[in-house]
Formats: sequence, structure tokens, C-alpha cells
Amino acid sequence: MRRLWGRANSVNVQKAIWGLEETGLPYERIDAGGAHGVVGDAAYRAMNPTGLVPTLEEDGFVLWESNAILRYVARLPGSPLAWPADPRACAGIDQWLDWQATAFTPGMRDAFWQMLRVPEGQRDLRAIEASRVTTEKRAALLDRHLAGTPFVAGETFGIADIAVGCAAHRWLNMPLERAERPHMTRWYTTIAQRRAASAVLTVPIS
Repeated sequence: MRRLWGRANSVNVQKAIWGLEETGLPYERIDAGGAHGVVGDAAYRAMNPTGLVPTLEEDGFVLWESNAILRYVARLPGSPLAWPADPRACAGIDQWLDWQATAFTPGMRDAFWQMLRVPEGQRDLRAIEASRVTTEKRAALLDRHLAGTPFVAGETFGIADIAVGCAAHRWLNMPLERAERPHMTRWYTTIAQRRAASAVLTVPIS
């Protein structure tokens, strides 16, 4: 039995959902985190001591951290997200997974929280603007990169597209001023048309 713990509107849970959907493997998603609670329970903390989501539970095997889950599903036998044998190709995927986790998503965090989860009269406008400016720079970097490649880590769709794509979905749908990024838009439009993408990209950001 395969279970994924986490709420559907979490960007990190969305990465894991998309990855599992791409494989076609059966799984059960259990709401956890945010208003659902659960993550503070002793049973959950025994699986995931961070108290965060997502957590993948599979026949006694437990894995947390969304990008680790993506790497795992890519390595499963027969996975359409097959992990490449070439160390340099693997390194390229890792590079963009790390960039998403350490730069792209953190850069937009203040803007996201302030615009989507803080009442309008209580928002920190300076934090929003600083976050917007930072993320614009990172979106520009991604746009320049995608000018020379159809997908984030090369010629084929893979887990780097899932991780960066979930972050891009948030950025492109936030009520903020953004510069036009034609290459990023072309890529996002392409990956958003995948069947598995509909499991997460149709969920309103919140």
C-alpha cells in the first residue's frame, strides 16, 4: 500500500502528487498539514520528525522531502521519469531541483504568504515588493535558460520540470506585476498540458 500524506494546496505536496501521477502507480493521499492537522501527532512525527509535508509511506518504507520523493519515483523500475545513467545528466537535474528549493520558491515566499494568507489591511508591502523583485530576477534566469532548451534539464520532460513547474505555477498565478517571460511561458504551457499535471495545476493557489 502506498500513501502520500499532505494537503493538496501545498506546493511541496503537489510535486510529489505530480511525480506519482506521472508513474501511474496507485496511491492514496491523506490530508495532513495546515487546517488538517495530523503533522503534530506522535504517529506522524514517528514517520517524519520534521512535522512537515509531504511524507511517502510505502510498505514500511518512509520518505520525506519532496525532491527526494521525486528522485525516488524517477528511479523506480519502469518509471517514465527514468533517472539517467549519465552522471552529468543526473547532475543537471540535481542542479535545478536544488535551485527550485533554495532560490526560486524561497524568493517568492513572502509575496505568497502576504498576498494569499494575510488579510489585505495587515500585509507588509515592503516584504511583498522585496520578494517580487527577487523572484523576478530568478524568473528572468529561468527564462534565459529555457531559451535554449525545451525542458528544464534537457530535451525530455522530467522531475526537474515537475519541481520548477509547481513553483512557476504559483508565481504565474499570483496577483502581482510580472515581466513577460516568453520562454518560461512556452515551457509552462507545454508541461501544463500533461495529463498528470492536471492533478495539481488545476488546484487554486492558496
